[in-house]
Amino acid sequence: MATTTTEQRTRAAAGKKAAATRKRNASKRSQAAHRAAATRAEAERTYVEALAIQAERAVLIPVGAALIARDNVVETAKGLRTRTGVERELKRFERRGNTARNRTLREFKRTRTRVERELRQRRTQATRVVKRNRRQVEQQVRRTRRDLERNATGLQRDAEKLVDRVQEQVTSLA
Repeated sequence: MATTTTEQRTRAAAGKKAAATRKRNASKRSQAAHRAAATRAEAERTYVEALAIQAERAVLIPVGAALIARDNVVETAKGLRTRTGVERELKRFERRGNTARNRTLREFKRTRTRVERELRQRRTQATRVVKRNRRQVEQQVRRTRRDLERNATGLQRDAEKLVDRVQEQVTSLA
């Protein structure tokens, strides 16, 4: 019977340990669930705040642009209250237009000069290539002609020797 009591105590202790472990695990799961719920709530709140900020920007941008345009119109109108102010503004516009025209003309001349220079360079380069190729072809033709003349002369000599030999053989037979 003594072993039965010891077994019972061991089982009871093991059961208590298992129950404590289950309780700890359940508590951890519960805490994790609470943290996950808090994280979800924070994410939803952050998302809603982001949407609110975007909506606010969508309203503020056109308002700001309109205010800047209004300020520009008011600033321009300040100088146009008197005849001298209007004349001053017209002279300013004329100077600005003149400056823009001159800048555009300079840019056009620069571009034209650059294009002309590139065209001259390409033409010169093409001429050089054509001259070089022509020179090489002429040299090759001269070499080939010289080789053909040498071969023709050699063939003529060989033919004459052959004819002489045939004549000698014919005269020796006769």
